[in-house]
Amino acid sequence: MSHFEVSLRLVYINYRKAQLSIIKFYFVDAEENKKPTETGGRLNSVGAFIWDLVKILIIALIIIIPFRRYVAEPFVVSGSSMLPNFHNHDYLIVDRFSYIAGNPQRGDVIVLLYPKDVSQFFIKRIIGLPGETVCFNKYCNTDGQPDGHVYIVNAQHPEAWQLSESYLPSNTETSSSPAPVHLASGQYFVLGDNRTGSSDSRVWGILPSDDIVGKVWVKIYPFSDFGAFHTPSY
Repeated sequence: MSHFEVSLRLVYINYRKAQLSIIKFYFVDAEENKKPTETGGRLNSVGAFIWDLVKILIIALIIIIPFRRYVAEPFVVSGSSMLPNFHNHDYLIVDRFSYIAGNPQRGDVIVLLYPKDVSQFFIKRIIGLPGETVCFNKYCNTDGQPDGHVYIVNAQHPEAWQLSESYLPSNTETSSSPAPVHLASGQYFVLGDNRTGSSDSRVWGILPSDDIVGKVWVKIYPFSDFGAFHTPSY
């Protein structure tokens, strides 16, 4: 092999080494470029945190909205219409589910939509049930004057039955017009426990069942009154 050929071979080998070095440098540089910068990594972390937070909020809404719509919902008492049993700013949990599975009962304390303005919520006690007649004198007619008591006429009590309301102060009198109130299917008669300071069925009429939100289940606040509410027996 001539000296010229050897020189060419050395030049070619050195050229190939240079090519490999360039190729190697390119790929190493490319891999380095794939590594996130400090700023980019921080932005990615913030973005991932926000996305996780959004997912948690979506899951919470999926759980909370149906729960509040069909199971239970918090309400705060506003006003004095249910004294002495419920006070202004009492914090309550209202049971919605019970009225999906069953019917309201006499004595239930309920949250309702005010029939004259369904954007407002009222709290009242159920007194009269569908198919009954509610009266305010023992004759259950317009001839006698109201005597301060509530009377019920139904299949079990064809004669006027005086409602015994142990949850009220003993000197409570219920004033109203003497006209009896007849309740059809799906209609209820409700009163506030504060009989002299309540806007209820005596004022704005019967309550349709569709306007009942749910019944009071638990009083949460004030903590001294914490406990479940039980429907009285008559």
